[in-house]
Amino acid sequence: MKYAYEDLSDGQFETLIVFLCQHLLGISVQGFAKGPDGGRDAKFVGTAELHPSKAAPWLGTTVVQAKHTNGYNRNFSESDFFSTTALNTVLGKEIPRIKKLRESKQLDHYMLFANRRLAGNAESEIREYLAAQCDVPASSIYLCGLEQLEILLKTFPDVAAKADLDPVDSPLIVSPDDLAEVVQALARQKDAVTALLDDPPTVRVTFEQKNVLNNMSADYAKAQRKRYLKETAQIRAFLAAPENLDLLHLYESVVDEFQLKIIAKRKDYQTFDQVMEYLVDLLFNRDAVLRQQAHKRLTRAVLFYMYWNCDIGEVDDAATD
Repeated sequence: MKYAYEDLSDGQFETLIVFLCQHLLGISVQGFAKGPDGGRDAKFVGTAELHPSKAAPWLGTTVVQAKHTNGYNRNFSESDFFSTTALNTVLGKEIPRIKKLRESKQLDHYMLFANRRLAGNAESEIREYLAAQCDVPASSIYLCGLEQLEILLKTFPDVAAKADLDPVDSPLIVSPDDLAEVVQALARQKDAVTALLDDPPTVRVTFEQKNVLNNMSADYAKAQRKRYLKETAQIRAFLAAPENLDLLHLYESVVDEFQLKIIAKRKDYQTFDQVMEYLVDLLFNRDAVLRQQAHKRLTRAVLFYMYWNCDIGEVDDAATD
């Protein structure tokens, strides 16, 4: 069975890796815990059961990390994950932590699991780089990407059942596909629409009421309105055009999905600012069209339009019609 790892939460993915490592290393694998430096590691001390083999198992302290992304089709070689020249990457931020553990004799071996694709040449390059940077033998570093993860879960089919990947515990996940089509079409026609609409719509006083109801901070609401209010009229005209009826239906399917998912997961976020920023990050992570520079601002504008138009968020006592 192939799993949609991108739809799991970070915690669900970590739980999956712990159960898997109990097979590979031993039942005494300690689950992921937040360290004093903010990192999250799992740990095993002793002689590994199976890794890298029964004949030559690892001995000592093995530190395990799980790096989860909600993005589709991501890989280890992407610049946000690994770079030999940039420090502000996923692995770049971990290297000082690994070095510190190594220097304090709290790490003999290192395992990294990620729901990203890992090509053979990338595996060799990254492993050698980590070995050189952290003073850990390359033979004591194990990188596991999607391909190997699938093989391991087929080898140990009870792992997924033990991890109990309950959809109720999943994060706020929405599909970007329909929205990407709307944004692309809007980008193509935006100049024509803008020519017809020079003035922004009148600011509605009940916008403040809606913000209070949804716990959107005043500063965030002000910044959103300043940047995207004028574009709400353009988007409304675009969706109302008879020739864009199919795109209107796509938009409606998007807001239905977004609103229902937000209602289900709203309790996970303190403010609606966090909901909006999480959605933006998720959409850019999951769709190459939306994260194109030319479409990023328009994607944010469409999300603001959804909120302004009361298509997402609570609307009791805050209708802006």
